[in-house]
Formats: sequence, structure tokens, C-alpha cells
Amino acid sequence: MSRPARFHSARVLSYTPRVRVALFVPCYVDQLWPRAALGAVRVLEAHGVEVAFPEEQTCCGQPMANAGLSAAAEPLARRFLEVFGGFEAVVCPSGSCTSMVRNHYDPFLAGAPGFDRLKARTYELCEFLVDVLGVRGAAGRFPHRVALHQSCHGLRELGLGVPSESLRPRTNKVDGLLRALGGIELVPLARADECCGFGGTFAVVEEAVSALMGKDRLRDHAAAGAEIVTGTDVSCLMHLEGIARREGQPLRFMHVAEVLAEALP
Repeated sequence: MSRPARFHSARVLSYTPRVRVALFVPCYVDQLWPRAALGAVRVLEAHGVEVAFPEEQTCCGQPMANAGLSAAAEPLARRFLEVFGGFEAVVCPSGSCTSMVRNHYDPFLAGAPGFDRLKARTYELCEFLVDVLGVRGAAGRFPHRVALHQSCHGLRELGLGVPSESLRPRTNKVDGLLRALGGIELVPLARADECCGFGGTFAVVEEAVSALMGKDRLRDHAAAGAEIVTGTDVSCLMHLEGIARREGQPLRFMHVAEVLAEALP
């Protein structure tokens, strides 16, 4: 991915510069949905954050680790630490890749100098806005009927929300950001935190099951009257969009970074 462009249309909101972050762009965002990364840059800069893009970054190794290829994943984990270890914080527009660093790098990097610090300072985009910058609601207008797809890694491994199997009070960082947008209507889903069926290599080795799970999710979004489906993981959105296109459904799909960026005043 080329170095992100500077955006001049969004004024800086009522925040002072607090941190210089490195933007970690997952492979599928880089190659297939770069507008999610560009939206993340625009949102971060609108909140007074200085964004750097280390051009030497590579895949985090999640596909290899998920397939059980630890020997192939380890050098990528070490490369990640080498590239990003010197930054104050790392922000990523993907829950699954953020979770890879935070929750699954220990077998490769435990005890490595700087790893604990890097692990503690790697954030998914919405998590960074809420937990680090203290943003409680996004600014701007987005007058559309929107359904929020909650990806499994972000929900259950990063704690972006509270899953239905938990008895804790229902809170959701992404939902809270979106609800503050003027004109938005977040439509209620019947099964708000059900998996879409993507699951990385699961969508390849269990293609039929994966597709049926995706169709179930799309029926839920359509029944709720959604115009746009948003979420924190491009992988899930691409899976759902592919099924929707084959089914002839008119739903639009936008990463949450795109929604927040488009809504900016």
C-alpha cells in the first residue's frame, strides 16, 4: 500500500495531539479494500493524531497460524515486532489482526525485548478511539439505516462488545461511536453477535457451511431493514458482500472507518 494521502476536508475536532501512531494495514485491506485504511487515517487525523505508515510492514502471520503453520508464522511475528516496536501505539482497522498480535503472538515472541510493550499498545481502530482518546461518540452525520456486524475476534477476544452468552451489562464500543452520528438509524438484529461464517481458512475447507452461515446473517440484516452493513473486519464484510452479490441483494457494505470518515464534518 502506498503512503496514505493527507486529507484536507476534515477539520481537526476538539482534541489536542496526544500520540503518534503507526497504522498497521492488514493484507486484505491493502489489496482489496484500501478505503478502510484511508478512512482510518482520516478519522485519526481528525482527532489530532499523527499517523505514520511503515512501508516495510508485512502480513502479521494470522493465515499461517490459523492453518497450523507455526514455522511460517513465527518470522512474520518477529518482523512485526521489528517494524512496529518503536512506536508509541499501533492502530489497525481489523479486529482479527489486532487480536493476532495481542492474543496469539506469545508462542513466537514471549520474552523478546519490547514485545510486552508492543502487545499492550496495539489497538483496533474503534478501541483506540474509545479507550485511548476517550471518544464517546463519533462526530458528524450519516443519515442511513445501518446494521452493525460484530466480528468474532473483536467481540470475544478484544472485548469491543459483550457477547450474548455473557451475563454482563450490554455495552459496545463500536455501537456507541456510531449511535452519536446525526441521522443514523442502527437497526436491531435478531442475532446480533452470530458468526458470519468466514473464519479465515474455514471458508475454504468448509465452503458450504460457511456460505450457509453467511446467508443466515444476510437474512437477518435484510429483515431488519438495513441499507448498509458495517463492521470492524473487512474479511467478514467481503464474505457477506460476495454472498449478497450472488443472491442479488441490494445491501451496501462499508467498514466502520469508512462510515466514520464519510460522516466527518
